[in-house]
Amino acid sequence: MPFSQTFDAELINAAVGRLPYYDAPDVRAAARAPGLTLQGAAPLFSPAAAGMLEELAQQAHDLTVARFGKTIALYAPLYLSNECVCTCTYCGFSLGLDIKRRTLRIDEVIREARALRSQSLRNILIVSAEHPKFVSAPYLAQCVREVKSVAQYVGLEVAAAGSDEYSDYAAAGCDGVVLYQETYHPQTYAEHHLGGPKKKYHWRLDAPERAAGAGIKHLGIAALLGLADWRFEALSLVSHLRYLERHCWKSQINISFPRINQAEGGYKPIHPVSDAELVQLICAFRIAAPSAGIVLSTRESAQLRDRLVALGVTHMSAGSRTEPGGYSEPGSAGEQFHLEDQRSVERVAQRLRELGYDPVFKDWENMQFQATTLAAIK
Repeated sequence: MPFSQTFDAELINAAVGRLPYYDAPDVRAAARAPGLTLQGAAPLFSPAAAGMLEELAQQAHDLTVARFGKTIALYAPLYLSNECVCTCTYCGFSLGLDIKRRTLRIDEVIREARALRSQSLRNILIVSAEHPKFVSAPYLAQCVREVKSVAQYVGLEVAAAGSDEYSDYAAAGCDGVVLYQETYHPQTYAEHHLGGPKKKYHWRLDAPERAAGAGIKHLGIAALLGLADWRFEALSLVSHLRYLERHCWKSQINISFPRINQAEGGYKPIHPVSDAELVQLICAFRIAAPSAGIVLSTRESAQLRDRLVALGVTHMSAGSRTEPGGYSEPGSAGEQFHLEDQRSVERVAQRLRELGYDPVFKDWENMQFQATTLAAIK
């Protein structure tokens, strides 16, 4: 039974309603053994837990070092196209916005990948807006093959696809699929996705398991923070994570916590998430999911990213651009959203070294192997 048929928004709402009634002993009990259920992890997202961040942060740090070592995998997004047939209220690529549109030719994709390789990056996430005419499944598969000749790890963050398409991507060399649900709240989802194939809430919700069934080795899930109550999104994400751990156990699961940034459409988040709430999210998920990767993007400022590194982060983007052609021909197309951390790859890597971490430029599997071996030796 797919996740969309087991996910119960009313159950999540009820769990959110219980959060104010947890106290410090409940939080500590959950931190010791968050368990496999939504109820087991829920106290970690409560107001009581918000008053215990220092304690939770120390535990999150210890769990991360024990499981992954002090390593951070660096990656960068490679944007293929900002042509889009979807109308999404929060996105800078939304249909109807007056931006410079562009879809990269294959030779331009190769040039972008080589530009990233010249910065030592071997971990590339291919990203695109949704437009079947310009960004077809065969085009995406070809892009994966070409980028794979340059990078050791190639992921896709593109339109939700069917099982056959994911099989084609896997055969082309795709290592991972990242797909933000945007919001798990069904009514909110409908309010923000006004047109195009992205309106299909359930189709998108079940995409990660279709990818896993096609042999994709890494799955990335997230909610775009700011569209709905972050606690609803967090508990929904826990529910999704637990489902994937049970049913897609052959795949490594990564979690992201993207907050809405300024974009061309001028959307302002209805439910903004504070820095302290972001810290609580990261700590809670590290404790509840000690083997999951946690991804931190350049949406956040350099200063905040530096502070968050020690709390459970395993992956960071660096030197990112969010427009097609942004590495070899910046300014030639509209960007999806504004990036806060403008540091180069080398500056990010150097800062990680100063903080006592080892930046890893190659693929995630090598990093995971090294970290697991280190933990076993200790």
